[in-house]
Amino acid sequence: MAATKKDGQSEHIFVRRVLIVLGLAALLFLLWQLRIIFLMLFGAVVIATIFRAVADLICHYTRVPAGVATALSILIVLGGVIGMVALFGAQVSQQLTTLRETLPDAWAAFEKRVGDMGLGAQLDQLVASFSKPSGGVSRIGQTLMSIGGGIADLVVVIFAGIYLATQAKFYRTGVIKLVPPRRREIAEEALLESDRALRLWLKGQAIAMVVVGLMTGIGLWFLGMPSAFVLGLAAGLLEFIPFAGPIIAAIPALLLALAVSPDLALWVALLYFGIQQFEGNLLSPLVQQYAVDLPGAVLLFSLIAFGTLFGTLGVILAAPLAVVLMVMVKRLYVIETLDTPTPIPGEGKS
Repeated sequence: MAATKKDGQSEHIFVRRVLIVLGLAALLFLLWQLRIIFLMLFGAVVIATIFRAVADLICHYTRVPAGVATALSILIVLGGVIGMVALFGAQVSQQLTTLRETLPDAWAAFEKRVGDMGLGAQLDQLVASFSKPSGGVSRIGQTLMSIGGGIADLVVVIFAGIYLATQAKFYRTGVIKLVPPRRREIAEEALLESDRALRLWLKGQAIAMVVVGLMTGIGLWFLGMPSAFVLGLAAGLLEFIPFAGPIIAAIPALLLALAVSPDLALWVALLYFGIQQFEGNLLSPLVQQYAVDLPGAVLLFSLIAFGTLFGTLGVILAAPLAVVLMVMVKRLYVIETLDTPTPIPGEGKS
């Protein structure tokens, strides 16, 4: 009788463990299916951080209430974007049309020049390798070529960012309540430190994007390149993506220049190379004195990992994701779990 009862208890424990494992597997599967939603949520957090950073500046220089400052910041940021589109939209549209009509001829001229050098087969193999969907790096190449197709997702992210910015404290408190009571203070510190590091990184990146965009556009205009404004704008926007962004921005400019003459292509290549050297060796160190400096290896592998896992949106958000994850790992694991002192990105800066 006792043995039967013991066997029944063992069977009950076994069934319970199996159900727990199945439940965890189902939860992991669900989270994996919703991974793009979570990434869009992080994108909304980035947008909300921009709105709140502008709102803090308004509060610092005026005496308006925080809610009014947030509303003004949203109007200023969105109004600035709409104003830029209104001012330069026609010019950008015209230059994009020129670029779209010119690039096929430029690519054909590039293929002919490469073929004359006896490297046509190697070029075909290279293009084929970047068009394959499998593999980490080739997947990123495919992903980067499709940037700009998620307009509906972008609208959702912007509206979600507005909601997060207008009720930041409400959402932050809700997240902290998901943590056990004895760990809530640490969780709140980690969130605040992540927010500070993300703000500082965005500030530094905005400066780099503006400088690189202006230098590229002016330099291409000076060299007599067509669509210099659009190419400069693309260089500035793609500066948001580490490593891969500047390379992608340079490709259409080099193709257009090569269609004109090899000499112009050489000057354009030197221009892009010089701007990146200036950005990497002079501008970035100056900006990082009051921003956030991330190790190059961390940025590179973040780009590959998030691009492979999440596609286009993962590539775009790889750098800010790396900033937040680095803060979380240092605060919650290295400092709290391992009890090892370590500097937090952005600590002591404002």
